[in-house]
Amino acid sequence: MRILYLINFAGKAGTEKYVYNLVKRFNKTETECYFAFNEGGPLAEQMDDLGVPCFQIEMKSPFDFKAARRLAAICKANKIDIIHSHYPRENYIAILAHMLYPKVKALYTCHLTLKTGISWWFTNKLMTPHDAKIIAVCNNAKELLVSNGVNPKKIDVIFNGIPETEVPADPTAVRREFGLSDDTFVISILARYHMSKGLDFLVDSIAALDKKIKRDYVLLIAGDGEYFDAVKEQIARLGLEKHIKQLGFRSDTDNILAASDVYVNSSKCYEALSFAILEAMARSLPLVVTAAGGNGDIVNEKTDCGFIVPYGDTEAFADALYRLSEDEALCRRFAANAKKATQTTFNLENVLQKTLAEYKSIVGEE
Repeated sequence: MRILYLINFAGKAGTEKYVYNLVKRFNKTETECYFAFNEGGPLAEQMDDLGVPCFQIEMKSPFDFKAARRLAAICKANKIDIIHSHYPRENYIAILAHMLYPKVKALYTCHLTLKTGISWWFTNKLMTPHDAKIIAVCNNAKELLVSNGVNPKKIDVIFNGIPETEVPADPTAVRREFGLSDDTFVISILARYHMSKGLDFLVDSIAALDKKIKRDYVLLIAGDGEYFDAVKEQIARLGLEKHIKQLGFRSDTDNILAASDVYVNSSKCYEALSFAILEAMARSLPLVVTAAGGNGDIVNEKTDCGFIVPYGDTEAFADALYRLSEDEALCRRFAANAKKATQTTFNLENVLQKTLAEYKSIVGEE
């Protein structure tokens, strides 16, 4: 099978990790991979390093017919079987390319949990019947796709996954860097400073925690983005500089997770199935997360790996953190279950094999 992966921005986020995992696992064995993108970035460089043929296609809009003609020509010249796209714009362009060159099929993975308006509902009704299949990375993504006009029979839910092999990390490096004792309760989050990530809500929750907690504690925020300074001002206004460290962009996130006692996700919206949460679980970290997007697929009664609370309820979020700071047995239980979930439900090899099965079903292989 020849698969062309189509993405607008070849960056470094979770979707790019999803594409990279598929290509690395199956290229030259089960599939022959190709890659097309609009804006270059780290993923384009990774594809080049893997020896994957790359094509740059300007994609100005979902109905960019020039881009669709170029994509169809690439597919025809290289006998591509499936265009695997990852966002609505690219999906529509892939569908148009399929209409121009019917031998290539369109597969769309939805990484978004976004409720759209009537115009998208109408165009989805028009366009998505031409998708061979649609993958949703969480149940909430499927629910929203259906509410946005997509036929539920087209959609299969396949969670994101991570490998069982743990990247080596130093659990003491970050604690030494910030002068944290072994007894310090370390909370961490890996997140962009974007309104959807709810970092202002997280800071307010830490302010509520500060009134309850008896132990020395710290929150480490690793990431950058447009709201960095606004959050910094909020931290200063609340007098929490001692307890909240803004680390900026860090390449040593494995060390940050290894130094942590609990991982949090404070997302307000647009959260699908977070790779960062899964990576924290692989480090045997208990979780406190908001009930946004796919977080409910991760933290629930079956997985029993943390607390899930409504976004905006700072007292509930603070209470969950306080309970974990005080209850070592509960932490151990959640930690063990988090690790177990990454070995079963969110195991990368299982996820990749399910996606390969989607490819085979589309091209008619057993």
